[in-house]
Amino acid sequence: MPKAVKFRTQPDAGFNRPGVNVPTSGLPSAGEATIDAPANDAVSAPQSAGSPPTGRQLRMARRIAQKHGLKVKTDQEAVQALRDRGIDPFERSNMLQLVSAEDEAAAVPAVARPAPPKPVMIDEDHRASEIMKIQRDIAKRRRRRLALLLTRLTFFVGLPTLIAAIYYYAIATPMYATKSEFIIQQADAASAGATGLGGLFSGTGLATQQDSISVQSYLLSRDALNRLDADLGFTAHFARENIDALQRLDADASRDDAYRLYKRMVEIGYDPTEGVIKMEVVAADPEVSASFSGALIGYAEEQVDQLTARLREDQMDGAMESFAAAEKRMLEAQSRSVDLKERVGVGSALAEESLIYSQIGAIETEIRSERARLEQLLSNPRPQQTRVQVSQSNIERLEQELSGLRASLTGTEAGDSNLARATAELEVAQQELVTRQLLLQQAAQQLELARIEANRQVRYLSTPVPPIAPDEATYPRSFENTLLAFLIFAGIYLMVSLTAAILKEQVSG
Repeated sequence: MPKAVKFRTQPDAGFNRPGVNVPTSGLPSAGEATIDAPANDAVSAPQSAGSPPTGRQLRMARRIAQKHGLKVKTDQEAVQALRDRGIDPFERSNMLQLVSAEDEAAAVPAVARPAPPKPVMIDEDHRASEIMKIQRDIAKRRRRRLALLLTRLTFFVGLPTLIAAIYYYAIATPMYATKSEFIIQQADAASAGATGLGGLFSGTGLATQQDSISVQSYLLSRDALNRLDADLGFTAHFARENIDALQRLDADASRDDAYRLYKRMVEIGYDPTEGVIKMEVVAADPEVSASFSGALIGYAEEQVDQLTARLREDQMDGAMESFAAAEKRMLEAQSRSVDLKERVGVGSALAEESLIYSQIGAIETEIRSERARLEQLLSNPRPQQTRVQVSQSNIERLEQELSGLRASLTGTEAGDSNLARATAELEVAQQELVTRQLLLQQAAQQLELARIEANRQVRYLSTPVPPIAPDEATYPRSFENTLLAFLIFAGIYLMVSLTAAILKEQVSG
């Protein structure tokens, strides 16, 4: 893009560009009269020798070349082509001829500048009439905009609200809601046996909060839907023809559609502060609604029983297995002790040993008395041989008996009648029997504790508000739903209008 040349005019200087020589020939003198040419006059002074042509002269040369039928691409080529034909493109006669021909073809009219407006004097009456005219125009535009606004509100807000009102008041099928409440409670033994923080919260809803949340989740699961459908025909009830199309379940509906309808018709809430589970079941018939609610409460009670059944069974099974094993080992120890006593032939080793010791003492006493008698006989100068022999034979017999008794105690003789071995075995068997009896007692105590703990884990479901069939339809709530539809459509229209206004302002700005 060419840049504009900056220059400053001076009083004694001309208006020509630097380096451009203006020919002086043909110019009128100061004393001659000059006639201003029109603005669209194409006649210019002839080109002086040695000076470069101006842009205007080049354009005139190209037009002359086109007049003579020469095909050129640039102004310089036009000048060169004309000079090759012997035509001076900058000769004044050629330029005038071109201008005269163009004037004959189509005369270019001079641009007439409009005259400046003249000030008009306005009186008070004319001013008041103009103001009234402007006010009427503004009021007309306001009425037009208000009419357009009312039309848009009627079409986008009023008509959808009217359709919703017609549906809720005339088309929607009446639905009956059965409300019920139930509580999950812990066994009474928990309050008596619990200690610490567990005892503080045992009587509150916090003790069964986890169980209540689990039951709530189960009642809203697909398993509960399948059981309710199999027992009472939940999907078949909502697929009847007397239910409107928006609430009716299609005959070929999938299980996902049935589950979405189930979650919409069964509402369950849990209050953690009171520990109460509130349930609302909606159906097209009040009796059916009450039966659905009762069935769900039964499912909840079964689920409560199953929550702690495994824990209680595990505790009781472990304790009973330990007790059975301890009892079996005790009976085996007792059987071994009885067999040993029968084999040895001794009822009590201690009593048998005491009896043998008493016999040994008695025999030793007799031996001492016989020896004293024998010494007394031998102290005579002429003892009686018969009595001496009898005394000696008595001492030998008593000593044999004494050695036999001592042999039975010390085990110097082999055989089953060894009292020392029998006594040791009987003592070991007796100690094992005592140990097994102690272990059996501990197992019995553990079994009892496990039974108490299992009783503590028991949960009960009580129903303070049983399900009762309603007398009047609960849904639809026609007025509330219509008002809600109006607010929703109005809000959507407002947001769309604001968005369109902002975008329009951004685009126009």
